Order: sequence, then C-alpha cells, then structure tokens
Amino acid sequence: MKLAVVGATGLVGGEILEVLDERRFRYSELMLVASERSVGKQIEYKGEIYTVIGLADAVAKKPDIAIFSAGGGTSLEWAPKFAKVGTIVIDNSSAWRMNPNNKLIVPEINAHELTIDHRIIANPNCSTIQMVVPLKPLHKKYRIKRIVVSTYQSVTGTGKAAVDQLNNERAGKEGEKVYPHPIDMNVLPHIDVFLDNGYTKEEMKMVNETKKIFSDDSIRVTATTVRLPVMGGHSESVNVEFENDFDLDEVKALIANADGVILQDDVANNVYPMPLNAHKKDEVFVGRLRRDESQPNTLNMWIVADNLRKGAATNAVQIAEYMVANHLVPTLQE
Repeated sequence: MKLAVVGATGLVGGEILEVLDERRFRYSELMLVASERSVGKQIEYKGEIYTVIGLADAVAKKPDIAIFSAGGGTSLEWAPKFAKVGTIVIDNSSAWRMNPNNKLIVPEINAHELTIDHRIIANPNCSTIQMVVPLKPLHKKYRIKRIVVSTYQSVTGTGKAAVDQLNNERAGKEGEKVYPHPIDMNVLPHIDVFLDNGYTKEEMKMVNETKKIFSDDSIRVTATTVRLPVMGGHSESVNVEFENDFDLDEVKALIANADGVILQDDVANNVYPMPLNAHKKDEVFVGRLRRDESQPNTLNMWIVADNLRKGAATNAVQIAEYMVANHLVPTLQE
C-alpha cells in the first residue's frame, strides 16, 4: 500500500496524518506531498523524518491511494493525473462534489455506492457531513421534507491564516487579514463568496450536497452559514420537517444508536454539544432535541462536530478504509 497525503503541510493535512496514526491505517510507503513552495520541507511523523515532495514526483511514484486537501484548483489539475496512473483519489475540496460522474461519500450513509471503477471520490463539505450523519436514520424512518439550517462555524474551516488572524486580533497584533472584517468579538454571516441569488457558495453547498448524498432531490434545504471566533468545531441549529410524525423518545433512540453519533441531550444537567468538547473527536454530537411547536412533524436539533476531523480528515480516511476493506483499490488487486 503506497499512500500519498496531498496538502500535508496544511491544517487538514496535519489532521489526516493524526487520524491515520490513531486508526492504524496500514501502508508500506507514505508520501507527504505539497505545493512547490513547501517541497523539501521536513516533517517528523511517527518518529520518522519525511521530506515533502512535489505533485509531479508523487504521480511518478503511482500511489495506490492519495488523500487530497490542497484546494480546488490543485485538485482539478492533479487529481486526473493521479487517477490516470491508477491512484484512488479522495478529495477534500469542492472541485468534484457536484460532478455527476463522481461519488460524494459519507461512509455511514452511502459508501455502498463505491465500486472498483471509482478513481476520484469527493469528500463533502464539513458542515454538510455533520448534518447528514444524524439525519440518516431519521430520514429512513420519517422521510425528510425540508431542512432549515443555520451554522456557527469555526475559523479553522478557513485555514491557518484565519486562525492566525483571530490570534493576532486577540493579542492586538497586526497581521494578514483573510476576512473582510475583524473576527474576534464578532460574527460574520459570510462564508465563501456571495452568489447571484443572495446565498453564499457555502450555503448552496449544503443545499446541493445534502440532496446528492441522500439521492433525493425532493428534500428542500435552506441554509445560513456564519463564521464565529471559535476553534474546536462547527455548530448547527437544524430545523427538520418530516412527512410522517415522530415520537421524540424514538428519535433520541435512533440518534443514540446511529453510527458515528453521540447523543448529548440532558438539559436538566446542562449537557448539550459544544465545540469545546468536540475538539479532536471523530464523532458527531447531537442535543437540544425538541418539537417545533409552530408546525407539525418538525424537529429542532443542535449538531456539533470537529470540522477538521469528521468534517474533513476522518471522513476521508474512512473512505480509504472502506476502499481497502472491500478490495476496491485496483492497484492492490494486481
């Protein structure tokens, strides 16, 4: 097993390496890959020193699997080159998500759609992943009609420069600005670029990706995505209307038994999900479950997850695990 991590020097790349170690993902050769400005940089990992290589050198080595977290432009250019030499590419960018020829995978929901013929597999947006995981058993049981979601997203979702901006502002220091306004002591209802319909790209990702993951275009979704000065993960307020009525105790049981989900719903003891507690965890945390008393068959939920883990690195590694476990990596069949 030859494994490449593309974008190894970034925030998500670092998390991918941590997750690979924690989950004891087996490989015979590991390639740490990055852009030309990082080529030659040395990274210590699991007691060994790795020298970062460039994308062309990585393609020449023909890895069996390459986990990409290097941006959409890099993925559009280089993922097909890796795929051409037989590599399975698992991509964290938005480049391939809505391409009808590429699978958009959350393993707990639709990994069964993957076959040995899939070469470029898309990882969904972080805010979409954490929402759909606990909704899966509810959709199966009650059928989702409409989702209204407002997000409260960590600065880590923008990358290291955003974390630096927040820390600089808190320290009263000047530095690079990646947001159009201060982020410390502030809330920005603005993630990604605004589109002609008044929504941002991030909001429309949640709309379109949810439908694709569930293979159900009838689900109506509307989103407002917001950036907060927090580090540990993303939070979401989700209002979901079902076709069929539900029993709240049954809803709690379905969520508590869902793969990759932890129910934290004990308001009498102030127990509910928070990004502070989700940090470095792979699960999705759900709480504040209650009926929407303004209309029938509608549930309110509060969902939290570490966006760098289940929202990116962990989900990608889980896809790689599935491909290996189910003998779907062509180069390993030879």
